[in-house]
Amino acid sequence: MRLSAEPNVVPLCDVLLVLLIIFMVITPMVQKGVDVKLPDTTTEQSSAPAGVIVMTLHNNMKVDINQRYMEFDLVQNELRAIYAPRQDKTIFIRADARIPYSRVIEIMDIARGAGVEVLGIIPEYFTEEETENL
Repeated sequence: MRLSAEPNVVPLCDVLLVLLIIFMVITPMVQKGVDVKLPDTTTEQSSAPAGVIVMTLHNNMKVDINQRYMEFDLVQNELRAIYAPRQDKTIFIRADARIPYSRVIEIMDIARGAGVEVLGIIPEYFTEEETENL
């Protein structure tokens, strides 16, 4: 009489299936992010249409709202004043691509705190001449 020992893999398959189901249920709840609408970019500089708010974050951390210089600390109060009477709560954030991403997220949080509902990001490289003219 010969004895053979074979592993029983049925319980292992049951455990793996349960783990797979758990991960499939939990994964959508764990994912977090920011919804961003990126506009089509062109190489030519065009002025923004009437009524559109464009906030520019420059490489030297200066902030412009529709080409008007603003102290970084006063940006949220200015945005609240702009967006309080408006129905369209959309802003485009134009930032130099060399700026750390954390600074762009910080300015996005400030805009959200001021009542902005829709954020659009316009990434681009500013020339040295544009940066020096601030």
